[in-house]
Amino acid sequence: MNPARTQLHAVTGAFGYSGRYIAARLLAEGREVITLTNSPERANPFAGRVRAFPFCFDQPDRLAASLAGVEVLYNTYWVRFNHRDFTYAMAVENTLRLFVAARQAGVRRIVHVSITNPAEDSPLEYFSGKARLERALRETGISHAILRPTVLFGREDILINNIAWALRRFPCFAVFGDGNYQLQPIYVEDLAELAVAAGQGTVNETINAIGPETFTYRELVRAVGDAIGVHRPIWGGPPDLGWLLGGVVGWWVRDKFITREEIRGLMANLLRVDTPPTGRTALTGWMRANAVTLGRVYASELARRRDRKATYFSPKIGT
Repeated sequence: MNPARTQLHAVTGAFGYSGRYIAARLLAEGREVITLTNSPERANPFAGRVRAFPFCFDQPDRLAASLAGVEVLYNTYWVRFNHRDFTYAMAVENTLRLFVAARQAGVRRIVHVSITNPAEDSPLEYFSGKARLERALRETGISHAILRPTVLFGREDILINNIAWALRRFPCFAVFGDGNYQLQPIYVEDLAELAVAAGQGTVNETINAIGPETFTYRELVRAVGDAIGVHRPIWGGPPDLGWLLGGVVGWWVRDKFITREEIRGLMANLLRVDTPPTGRTALTGWMRANAVTLGRVYASELARRRDRKATYFSPKIGT
């Protein structure tokens, strides 16, 4: 076997969503893979082939030691919203510690998952935090690639699945404002392919990770309905009303169905860019292939974080 193919690679969150697909692709290429995770006791989807190490953000030397011998670090660590147990600010500080640990450990290259249209002066913490981390990564001097996805879709998806879930259960669907702001969803397997390819590179680069289809939010909801054969009236209304309705749904399912930050980011068109697609898989085709199971079960962000032992991914959305 080619010795270069057995180099050690580290993926944050390999038992979670996007990290799992990156780790699987690396294993398929013959790489040795470890993961850094907040859930080292979570069910291992790789039959023990990926060793798990706790993040230990409060123990920098231990964090660096867990990265000893690592050639490439793929970082997917982040949080979706502020919560009493986790915040954007905490995610930023922890990621900065991870970058320092990587430099201390001699990691050759970092592939970092960011977001489209980050800006340090953004009023939205999600986008300003991601921008701050991009700058910090550049300042480390470590060879790096930055991937900027919009919305991910795939087996463990939350957004697309929960739109389908709502369409199956409620007599109508409310969009925020006119619903004409746009998204460019990318398949999680395509993101993983981009990440692994970027890990093999040597030049510093920033890549918009976007799929081949662009939807307005209203078109996206209609496309989900078409795929599952459920057609509901789509009403536009004040964003605050949409947030309140989302809060009611969130209370019912004990989760954050939608946040003000997400609504504002959508309506500001921050989930689209004017560059060619880098993913190949069309969301419409994927939804048709998974229509029978898409949205049958609500996908809860908080439930995944509360249960740190159960397998993160679920068969509810198909394969």
